[in-house]
Amino acid sequence: MTFKPTTIALTLLLAACSSPVDSASTPTDDKNTYMNPVLSKSMPDPTIIKAADGNFYLYATEDTRNVPILRSSNLVDWTFTGTAFNNETRPNFEPEGGIWAPDINYIDNQYVLYYSMSVWGGEWTCGIGVATASKPEGPFTDHGKLFRSNEIDVQNSIDPFYIEEDGKKYLMWGSFRGIYGIELTDDGLSVKPGAEKFVIAGTAYEGTYIHKRNGYYYLFASIGSCCEGERSTYTTVVGRSKELKGPYTDKKGNLMTDNHHEILIGKNNRFVGNGHNSEIVTDNAGDDWFLFHGVDLQRPNGRVLMLEKVMWDKEGWPYTQNATPSLKAPRPVF
Repeated sequence: MTFKPTTIALTLLLAACSSPVDSASTPTDDKNTYMNPVLSKSMPDPTIIKAADGNFYLYATEDTRNVPILRSSNLVDWTFTGTAFNNETRPNFEPEGGIWAPDINYIDNQYVLYYSMSVWGGEWTCGIGVATASKPEGPFTDHGKLFRSNEIDVQNSIDPFYIEEDGKKYLMWGSFRGIYGIELTDDGLSVKPGAEKFVIAGTAYEGTYIHKRNGYYYLFASIGSCCEGERSTYTTVVGRSKELKGPYTDKKGNLMTDNHHEILIGKNNRFVGNGHNSEIVTDNAGDDWFLFHGVDLQRPNGRVLMLEKVMWDKEGWPYTQNATPSLKAPRPVF
């Protein structure tokens, strides 16, 4: 999930007012380029996985009750395939809560979906749960909560991200109260008994994603307000570390635990509130891409799906063209 405590109500309103998801991607004038947004529907907090059928599957916050699932072969053209849950199977450890910021993974031959669940203002009762499915399009079976904020003593315990390292499985999470991590059991479905949480970043961040490349761990996150329409200040930032547990720093060596970072994607005259990126995908040409949400000032109703190429400078730091979303650019190659 991506909100500050003061913007939860508006987040709920935007989600409720969004029209149903369909296959309407933004049109392009040729087959070699794409235009942002790639989906002009509210599709916040995207998470993505490439399945055995060769297609990409995307999960998002848009439907805070049941989690929409979309399919694409090229990251540009998306088709709605269903929802992870229905009204009978949806998680219920917070009975009136919304489901936010899913994180999809493939663990031990099954699809594992971590999710946040919260009610407005419930920073000490919100928590993170997990569900599994045999197919990327579901149906998903809920296994309940991993923990609540008041059980793990981390306020605003939302925005999960899963990663494996040296045969161990970890969950990272947090929203404007610090970014934390903890080791999971071998199946990824519960916290490992006796595991101790650790801090990897400060109170400026949420929407964590960690990418390993050439001996570094890159911590992508979002700062600012996500959900105030055209006044949103959400910005995608990054730091890096030689170790998964940190310390993560900016280019000058300043610590992310002290809220220092590099800006990756800011605003421009068309798009603001650009953040909560998905996993990085490498195309057949060797180029890296990720999806994120933003607010389209031409239609500032909800947070639409955006796509951007991620490049790497000679020092190994990621950057994007002009550090803002592209209006039109060459498509990924698949």
